[in-house]
Amino acid sequence: MTEASSHGPEWGREYDDQRVHGGHPPGTAHDPHGHRGRPEPEPPLEGPLHALSRAAWQVVLVTGVASLVLGILILVWPGPSLLAAGILFGLYLLVSGVFQLVAAFGTHQATSLRVLAFVSGALSILLGLLCFRGPMQSILLLALWIGIGWLIRGITHTMAAVSDPRMPARGWQIFLGVLTFVAGIVLIDSPFRSVAVLTLVGGIWLVVVGVTEIVTAFRIRHRARQVPQTV
Repeated sequence: MTEASSHGPEWGREYDDQRVHGGHPPGTAHDPHGHRGRPEPEPPLEGPLHALSRAAWQVVLVTGVASLVLGILILVWPGPSLLAAGILFGLYLLVSGVFQLVAAFGTHQATSLRVLAFVSGALSILLGLLCFRGPMQSILLLALWIGIGWLIRGITHTMAAVSDPRMPARGWQIFLGVLTFVAGIVLIDSPFRSVAVLTLVGGIWLVVVGVTEIVTAFRIRHRARQVPQTV
């Protein structure tokens, strides 16, 4: 006897394996006559524009929900929210002061700039430490900080609008500068009451922004469904 009969041809073993396992090679269509079919078509790849449009509405939705929740928390608990803002402001002063001290000792700038950075950094650290002595100090410093910033911004904005006759909407720019200047004076004159009002206004603003972004997210989702998957 020959060895060919014991091993059998190659096609015979392949046919036996397919018959035993009862399947067909992956990636091919089933053929009842035993012949290999054409490869099954792969699903189309997702295009970059479709992926971007699908992820955009999710990002806007998360941002809107976060703004809405934060605004509601501020409106429900204005006192703790204001205290948290004061503590965060104190942390900001500490961190910025440390970085300014590092810049004063570790850079090769002029001596006058290094002295200015050192004084500013040391003052920021002292004010930051003062914020942690009590909640009233932190709220007071936060109000004075915002008030002084608005005061300076109002002056510079008004002067820029007055000195440039070609500025677009010049009248509105002057009005905005004067309004910012007056708001800074009011905030410095009555810091605690003004900051409490600002907290309520900020909470309402966050709620409005959150609702708007949530509605916008669902509109983006509706438009994203119209984008072809392969684009």
